[in-house]
Amino acid sequence: MWVRKRNLRWVNKLSPFQLIAVFYLFAVTISSILIALPIAHNPGVDLSFIDILFTAVSAVSVTGLTTVPTAETFSTTGYFIIAFVLQFGGIGVMTVGTMIWLILGKKIGLKERRLIMTDQNQTSFQGMVRMVKQIVIVVLIIEFIGFLTLGTYFLQYYGPGEAYLQGFFGAISAMTNGGFDITGASLIPFRDDYFVQFINMMLIVAGAIGFPVLIEVKQYLFNNYDVRTIQFSLFAKLTTFTFFALIVFGTVMIIILEFNHFFVDKSWHEVFFYALFQSVTTRSGGLSTMNINEFAEHTHIFMSSLMFIGASPSSVGGGIRTTTFALVVIFILTFARGENNIRVFRREIHHEDLNRAVVVTMMALFTVFLSILMLSIIEDFSLNEIIFEVCSAFGTVGLSLGITPGLSTFSKGILMILMFIGRIGILTFLFSFHHDKKTTNYHYPKERILIG
Repeated sequence: MWVRKRNLRWVNKLSPFQLIAVFYLFAVTISSILIALPIAHNPGVDLSFIDILFTAVSAVSVTGLTTVPTAETFSTTGYFIIAFVLQFGGIGVMTVGTMIWLILGKKIGLKERRLIMTDQNQTSFQGMVRMVKQIVIVVLIIEFIGFLTLGTYFLQYYGPGEAYLQGFFGAISAMTNGGFDITGASLIPFRDDYFVQFINMMLIVAGAIGFPVLIEVKQYLFNNYDVRTIQFSLFAKLTTFTFFALIVFGTVMIIILEFNHFFVDKSWHEVFFYALFQSVTTRSGGLSTMNINEFAEHTHIFMSSLMFIGASPSSVGGGIRTTTFALVVIFILTFARGENNIRVFRREIHHEDLNRAVVVTMMALFTVFLSILMLSIIEDFSLNEIIFEVCSAFGTVGLSLGITPGLSTFSKGILMILMFIGRIGILTFLFSFHHDKKTTNYHYPKERILIG
């Protein structure tokens, strides 16, 4: 007993940010073991260690980048294992852990609540356990509806067993924004089926818009009191506006950029759905209704910028997050007008939140730039392909120009680090190196520095 307490003493010294990073690393380890099981592979398939590890990291981070084709490599058992890992990674390690604690009747203490708060990018302890319960309920209900809808609809394409297997895996992959597919060609077989595309887009949006937004919408729609008395939070308003503004902007820009290229011989509805789906999937979805390589290079660059922004905080997606992007844009506009206070929706933004947004953006730019530089030195692929792949990994999107299987082991390691950072978040990654700060009771003289 004394030895076990001594061995666990180091855990108690870790900060919540460090513990979250450790828990996700542990999740990657367990996922690697499950994916390495022979029963998870098709007969004759022999996966290397790097392929197993890459698939595990991609699944835990709900990215979808792969070094091997999922449909050809894994058995039906393997599909269920990947779906389980996607579910685990999408909801979050602390959400799943909290539900297990609640089922076992364990009391959720202050330290556990701090971990939940860190994992879900929250700023307050209040209502953490209630939020976890609501996240699990909302996610499972949406996935179940998606599974029944897709599975039943797929009966016109497959036999009953295959149809509901496709519906089950597809619903989880879309809701968690995992980007994995078992069709062998993402959603390209359904490029003319707008119903399948619509359901998948709804699932991607539900997973990427943020769990707090889903919870507030649920309360607005299903609570038994006067909905006119409900006030949506500033987070919900800013997130929803930015999220859908980026989708609309992305759709319009893709249409403009590809109007005389990929869309030149397409009908108006084909143009609209191709552009809309690619704009939605760059939020973090990773699924596609076309071969992305058919787009022009300038469209790839534009999509890379959308993937860099990514999904919303406290969602299944990565990137710098929509609210970070919104705050940086609002700050620039406010500064250009000569104002000091950042206002949005008749509320003022805390300077601490603005500082975090700037730090996240700058660190993300540095991380992505450094990764692009290293891959461009090591690999023979074009700069456009490398930028696209790096942004896809950091945004935990999973869209690919097809170069990931051909990367060196070192480059695959860089992408795995990016996927990991994208999933836990830049702030959690930075604060995992944070030590207790020493407070000082003095200040040095201040002096101005020329800027610009």
